[in-house]
Amino acid sequence: MAAAAAAAGLSWRRVPSSTGPVPRSRHGHRAVAIRELVIIFGGGNEGIADELHVYNTATNQWFLPAVRGDIPPGCAAHGFVCDGTRILVFGGMVEYGRYSNDLYELQASRWLWKKVKPQSPSVGSPPCPRLGHSFSLYGNKCYLFGGLANESEDSNNNIPRYLNDFYELELQHGSGVIGWSIPMTKGILPSPRESHTAIVYCRKDLGNPKMYIFGGMCGCRLNDLWELDIETMTWSRPETKGTVPLPRSLHTANVIGNKMYVFGGWVPQTVEDEISACDGEWKCTSSFSYLNLDTTEWIGLISDCQEDKKNLLPGPRAGHCAVAVGTRLYIWSGRDGYRKAWNNQVCCKDLWYLDTEKPSAPSQVQLIRATTNSFQVKWDEVPTVEGYLLQLNADSPAPMVTGGTVVPETALLSSQGIKLDLHSQTNHMVPNNVQVSSNSLLKLEAKENITEPENIVTQEATKKNHLDSRGFKESNAPSLLPACTLGPQTSANVAELRDLDIRTVNPDASVSSTVSSTQTMVTQQAVKTESSSTNGAVVKDETSLTTFSSKSEVAETTFIIPSTKVSTGQTNNLTVHLSSVDCIHLSWEPPVSPSGNILEYSAYLAIRTTQVHENPNQLVFMKIYCGLKTSCVVTAAQLSNAHVDYTSRPAIVFRISAKNERGYGPATQVRWLQEMKTSSSK
Repeated sequence: MAAAAAAAGLSWRRVPSSTGPVPRSRHGHRAVAIRELVIIFGGGNEGIADELHVYNTATNQWFLPAVRGDIPPGCAAHGFVCDGTRILVFGGMVEYGRYSNDLYELQASRWLWKKVKPQSPSVGSPPCPRLGHSFSLYGNKCYLFGGLANESEDSNNNIPRYLNDFYELELQHGSGVIGWSIPMTKGILPSPRESHTAIVYCRKDLGNPKMYIFGGMCGCRLNDLWELDIETMTWSRPETKGTVPLPRSLHTANVIGNKMYVFGGWVPQTVEDEISACDGEWKCTSSFSYLNLDTTEWIGLISDCQEDKKNLLPGPRAGHCAVAVGTRLYIWSGRDGYRKAWNNQVCCKDLWYLDTEKPSAPSQVQLIRATTNSFQVKWDEVPTVEGYLLQLNADSPAPMVTGGTVVPETALLSSQGIKLDLHSQTNHMVPNNVQVSSNSLLKLEAKENITEPENIVTQEATKKNHLDSRGFKESNAPSLLPACTLGPQTSANVAELRDLDIRTVNPDASVSSTVSSTQTMVTQQAVKTESSSTNGAVVKDETSLTTFSSKSEVAETTFIIPSTKVSTGQTNNLTVHLSSVDCIHLSWEPPVSPSGNILEYSAYLAIRTTQVHENPNQLVFMKIYCGLKTSCVVTAAQLSNAHVDYTSRPAIVFRISAKNERGYGPATQVRWLQEMKTSSSK
């Protein structure tokens, strides 16, 4: 099973330390998540806890909110569900032998408790006091099943009664409840039990919502699986594939995607692969499995007998809490056994998490500011990631095409990528912007598990590329240079470098490839500015799009400013004029505040190639102008080779960049829209 976990790419990680008032270890507590916050209530070891603890997964901080209102007494083995920003608590053990059937509501936005009194069922009695029941939410209803009641009126004389009654609690929108009801169900009810788990799952494509009950205790531990179709209120026993986990109670079950993850609990001692009888020996386990809820197949990830000499896995435990924050599963505390001599439980103190899926791709890298030797970029945060991998690939202006032959205009830089692992030094806050010194294009990926030391910059050469002493690739096969990918697909490489003849390299084109992450960074919110006029442009929120009013009467011109090159200043107020039926006139204004003297401008046209046909997002450009003038003429012969880009509105794409003593700066991209009114000018 260890191999299965490795094959699935799953790796538990222990939170080594955290700040704030860490709650004392316990068992029988419950947890829910509201965005990045894990909220824990109840449980206990030496006495039942009545505090509400909150753990911020983004900052790795615990805190005790200042709650008010009808604060409930401490309880254990209670029902605990979250509906938006309100939390409902039902039942549980309030002291030894005394159980509750009270219902409380917490408005987490105000940390306000309120005791609510739902109406009794129209037929039958309301739920009796109990513990170890399941309490599941779907839509505007909570579903209560089973638990353990005390038949004795004397709390010191506990007479247990296992329950399999089933209730439905209807909620009011936002706050409050309506009342209990006892639904009419079909099929055979699950057998009485307590300390089981229940989850609700609904396939995205088809099917009714289903509630799944697994395991529990009724004198013996159980490992049976039950399904309730919530629409038809029909109970059934689904057939499963794979190896069913051992019978257990006091385990946890959480739904992430289409999987129900089952961890820990009390399981029977096994002797030579034989499970002990009901009155035999039991132990805590750290076994970990999931049930694919679409195929009802069990997959074992960590077995009960797996050795963990390096303490890389959560230890055996029962009565712990588990909660999903996005696709990350958190586990905290629980008991790892019982010592009669101590007359109490031995509880775990550790907090673990598991990323069940790879993180989603970050957003497109955006430019915050740039100078002649560095630029600062940012991207939107990806929840629950350990760090980001920022790759820099060297780039230069596109090669010239002359008579069908590609002539590289300047040398490519070394094809070595620079990988930067960005970590937080004090908590889980991973920076989402960085200061970079390089004339490079960027590739950004979120990293699920980072094993390198924090804030280490590693420079890796591609093994298949042979580099000379100056760091350039040797090759005799010149080819076109794909430019940066358009659109939001940032998981694709935005600067895939191709082999070029070493003899065409211009040494002056090389730049520094150092990366710095120690400077003060602008926060993510710093770029969320209101729209404002800037040099005749309208800068839009959260984008790098700049739209100019066209001076042409027959064409609307839109400009996209890439955020991936060292700045020498950007050209402004580009215009397209239809000079005649044979050509167009392209003009621009010099940069407002260039760094150094402008030596020349270069203009490029996106052209049709086989590569562009296969991958429309990967444009290939040819040079159509190089000189000191701030205008050029694009001939009809050149336009006949133009590629029409359909990533948004159909357009012919130009790029213009300026060069100073340090090289070319950021190119300004011009989209000449091709619509009915402009078709005559193509």
